[in-house]
Amino acid sequence: MASCTTLYQILGICPAASEGEIKAAYRQLVKVCHPDVAPMGKKESSGSEFIKIHDAYRTLLNPDKRAKYDRNLIPRGRVFSTASSGVSGYNGRRWETDQCW
Repeated sequence: MASCTTLYQILGICPAASEGEIKAAYRQLVKVCHPDVAPMGKKESSGSEFIKIHDAYRTLLNPDKRAKYDRNLIPRGRVFSTASSGVSGYNGRRWETDQCW
């Protein structure tokens, strides 16, 4: 993943996602990216991918960490609205089909 992606993009959720949506997205990604289920040639890249996913999950699931992350993500004085900005939080990836195995 590119370094400019947000934690929301890593999990494939919108910034207004609920706790249940965050957990569901995490579970789906873990089924595909966990090193225990990755093919032998993809174990290392899968491991680093899994760490990014787990860190995003841990941060967004904790209300205090999520609020701090959101404050740093959005410039001061700018109101974030998914409707007006056209940002859905979905980056168009299908983890099930993007894997080369």
